[in-house]
Amino acid sequence: MNMNNTSVKLVTIAADEAGQRIDNFLRNQLKGVPKSMIYRIVRKGEVRVNKKRIKPEYKLQPGDEVRIPPVRIAERDEAPVSAKLDKVAALNDCIIFEDDHLLVLNKPSGTAVHGGSGLSFGVIEGLRALRPEARFLELVHRLDRETSGVLLVAKKRSALRALHEQLRMKGMQKDYLALVRGQWQSHCKVVQAPLLKNILQSGERIVRVNAEGKPSETRFKVEERFEHATLVKASPVTGRTHQIRVHALHAGHPIAFDDRYGDRDFDAELKGTGLDRLFLHAAALRFEHPNTGETMRVEAPMDKKLRHCLDVLRKTKAS
Repeated sequence: MNMNNTSVKLVTIAADEAGQRIDNFLRNQLKGVPKSMIYRIVRKGEVRVNKKRIKPEYKLQPGDEVRIPPVRIAERDEAPVSAKLDKVAALNDCIIFEDDHLLVLNKPSGTAVHGGSGLSFGVIEGLRALRPEARFLELVHRLDRETSGVLLVAKKRSALRALHEQLRMKGMQKDYLALVRGQWQSHCKVVQAPLLKNILQSGERIVRVNAEGKPSETRFKVEERFEHATLVKASPVTGRTHQIRVHALHAGHPIAFDDRYGDRDFDAELKGTGLDRLFLHAAALRFEHPNTGETMRVEAPMDKKLRHCLDVLRKTKAS
């Protein structure tokens, strides 16, 4: 065992940390500590606020003094991040915008946004390892593991709240690029199909169009046509799990190299392009800056694999 937090820590709550539940605050303070252990130390009274016992749902107030006890966690819980230092360092090169309130990454395909589902390392854990002095780093939204592109991270709780409000009010414009099978019909500009999420026994999430699902809407626009494929811009109005992937399939045009909703024959046709990853890229994000109110549009360039694939398809089309 390794002593992760070797002495009692007293933390005074700043104004921008107030309003959050004590259990969520502790999860941020005790990174890598299992949630069950956090609830146990709260229940046993080892965590105190202003020298009093509290419940996990207690909401912190400005000026509260929180006592955080020493916590022991197994070394294996810490090892994964240190074992992937090269991956952590590479995240630095992915930052495309940063100020005091937020940070924007061009997330690489194949990297999860956070640890979980059997993964010990994700973008947010990597950023925290990269910035141990940062008091606050939280994901504003998520991208599937195989999807690349614009990912927004809040550096202040006030920024997170403001950006979440924009998401809730559908004030954030997200534009993705996807390479899909066949000729997308130009008149098909919107797909509205309710989506229902199922968790398989393996823990894998599969989403299906189902009348009992949640209302979901994606707008599509043809960007470029090829012989057996179309590059489309997909702009989700709602933000359901796997939404663009399932809506593209529902329209009869699955996305290239989609391991859950794709078409193996279509993938085989693209063999000569060198593509071996999901062709779904979060290309641009438009939002209001949480502090200045300024309208911002951040763009993330496609990686070499996606660009090479399109170059090969263009040459094929030209010949």
